[in-house]
Amino acid sequence: MNLGAFCTTLGLAILLGSATAMAGPDCRASRELLDLGHPLDIARKAVAEERELRIVAMGSSSTQGYGASNPQFAYPAQLQIRLSQALPGVAVHVFNRGIGGQDAAQEMARMKADVQPQRAHLVIWQVGTNSAIRHIPLVEFAGKLRSGIDIGKSLGADFVLMNLQYVPAVVALPDEQEYARVMAEVAREKGTGLFDRFDIMRAWYNDGMPYAQFVFSDGLHLNDFGQKCIGKLLSMSILNAVSPAQLTDGPKPRH
Repeated sequence: MNLGAFCTTLGLAILLGSATAMAGPDCRASRELLDLGHPLDIARKAVAEERELRIVAMGSSSTQGYGASNPQFAYPAQLQIRLSQALPGVAVHVFNRGIGGQDAAQEMARMKADVQPQRAHLVIWQVGTNSAIRHIPLVEFAGKLRSGIDIGKSLGADFVLMNLQYVPAVVALPDEQEYARVMAEVAREKGTGLFDRFDIMRAWYNDGMPYAQFVFSDGLHLNDFGQKCIGKLLSMSILNAVSPAQLTDGPKPRH
């Protein structure tokens, strides 16, 4: 190969590499994984009749936004942005009630105080990771979930449980999947939605996305991409449940 051809080939390779880097990883999930598994009747009615949707994002550091370089990248803020764009004429309010380090018991204890003043139509409860890390007995964990859901429902809100994140610090636990299993069982028992963050993120990893693409340097929290993608996918799940006709950005099937 002559020098001119070599330089042309090298330049093309650099451009292609730059384009790939700029494109970034693909935010994806199968339609099955985005199915919450339960209708959000209260939220749907609020959108259709009140033209308003009030959401409380309850949780720990994942909800608070730890790992994101900008508060606007945290999934509750992304949820606010995306739902507002997809539901023109609907006043969307997302209240971030994430407190780093808390587990199911602590979040259950503040459920009424954090949900009632906002007159929430929907509660997204991100929970499970800290309970798993602290080895809270599964029976106790399930009991706190049931109590928290009962409190939220008594205040007139739909519920969606968001389970553990699939990251190195969680995958290293001996029984992380048991906590995910318990959450799925409680969701079915209590008639709530389940946003399966664990399997969504596991699919990313199994499809070849390295942890570094979606996990912060501590191996536990989500980075900017992870937070923004979870916000996008959660908004799609909620839209499909409350207003299917407004779903403007359908998920890409996983290959």
